[in-house]
Amino acid sequence: VRSIPEYFERRFSPLTRRLATVGILGYMLGYIAIGFLTMAKTLQPVLADFLGWDVTMGQIVWAVAIVSGIYITFGGQTAVIFTDLLQGCILLVGGFILLFLGLEWLGGFDVLWRALPPAFKLPLAEFNSPEDFHFVGVFWQDGVAGSIGFLFLNQGLLMRFLACRSVDEGRKAAAFNTLFLLPLSTIVVCNAGWIGRAISGLRPDILPPETVPDEVFTRVAAVVSSPGVFAFLIAAVVAALMSTVDTLINAVAAVAVNDIYRPLVSGKPDRHYLKIAMGTSAVATVAGVVVAQTFFGDFATLYEAHAKFHTTVTPPLVAAVFLGAFWPRFNTAGALAVFVAGSFFILVGLQWPEIFIQPLAHGVEMDTKHPFKYMGALYNLVSCFSVGVLVTLLTGREKKKKHKGLTIWSVQEARESFKGGVPNDRSGRSVVAPWIVDSELPDGVIQVGVEQQADLGGQEGDLIYLSDTRRWLGGLRSTHAQLSVGALDGVLRISPDLAISGRFLVGREIRIEKEF
Repeated sequence: VRSIPEYFERRFSPLTRRLATVGILGYMLGYIAIGFLTMAKTLQPVLADFLGWDVTMGQIVWAVAIVSGIYITFGGQTAVIFTDLLQGCILLVGGFILLFLGLEWLGGFDVLWRALPPAFKLPLAEFNSPEDFHFVGVFWQDGVAGSIGFLFLNQGLLMRFLACRSVDEGRKAAAFNTLFLLPLSTIVVCNAGWIGRAISGLRPDILPPETVPDEVFTRVAAVVSSPGVFAFLIAAVVAALMSTVDTLINAVAAVAVNDIYRPLVSGKPDRHYLKIAMGTSAVATVAGVVVAQTFFGDFATLYEAHAKFHTTVTPPLVAAVFLGAFWPRFNTAGALAVFVAGSFFILVGLQWPEIFIQPLAHGVEMDTKHPFKYMGALYNLVSCFSVGVLVTLLTGREKKKKHKGLTIWSVQEARESFKGGVPNDRSGRSVVAPWIVDSELPDGVIQVGVEQQADLGGQEGDLIYLSDTRRWLGGLRSTHAQLSVGALDGVLRISPDLAISGRFLVGREIRIEKEF
């Protein structure tokens, strides 16, 4: 399975895949638009106030979109993977530099703590007020709809995990992200607001309390840092945002090619599909700008625009993929009902929010301009999940083999299907050895000696990971193969296609490891 829509087809039907493709593309285009707006709002105070340029928000959005589009169109997924690491590290370092400089400017953590109002010291916001930011709304919109959407539906994120060499490595990445990176990222993201609120309380002449929330990071960085450090901090944020946007543009291209174009035009060489992907990246970039200026331009803050987007777009996808992954009884009729009837109920809620959403709004007051931009998520999720469950229970069961390996309860069957045999989980160690190309081997096969087989803990047909011995390359020169036993001289024999796909250097040894 290479994409989320492909999962929907295997789990349900081709029609479900088409509906999911439309939803996934809308989801990612919305995120691209949010990314463009965030970069533009970060740069606008710099360009307008500090450099004196007379530029509009729309012009900045187009500028950052053009740069991002060119970068991803010609760089592709490889550029995304290898720049993400550097840009992510730069953002973390920049965030902690800002925190350190802010504390130094204020006079220490004690001063910061005393300057913050009591509401800033609480672990959660107010339950259902004010209307523009409250705990219960953030929980349903971001904690439930947003989190499931990001982890289950974000093709850009999933492509990063698919780039891992194995499922085990993907699990390590998920654990590392959750237990280590997310707590650090929370501090990096929030500290500008903490420092800004303290400065506005102590020195309102420097940072007025009425400062636009979307500009707080830029304003705080300008106050507490020197010009050189300020430039670095802004560059760090813009680079990280561009990395995120580029990942999503690349994901749109992947979905468009694999789920729309390739089924219609099959049998073409990879170069042909690469050109289509490059063109799709350019179109996605322009579409992101249009969405940013058309749908998100009139919200008071970026977070409110982000909330309304999550509330409206993600619930059908969230319900379908969550029920599909965790409930084997969930069938094709239920999935189609989620997309069709669920979307209908969402539109009904948007048209008459005081009738349909307000009873579930937990006492949140309705904003007449953008009604229930947070609490709409609860109504939409309830509608989509209810429709899916009800229709599934009222229709017949599907054959168990249809969802074999496609739910959380059949992971072992998925491993068997992927390998084409029973997984071998016997422990072994990596082997480093010279290699030669053997044109008589079938495609995708590596042949090892008996001693090497014993060291690997492998058996015929096992999945093997081949890589350059230099681990710092991060898998740039690597590939997967199927194990065969027969070499007698200690030299690894690989099929010609593996030498090409792995980009191994002639004369340099490679490392092989058994996956399963």
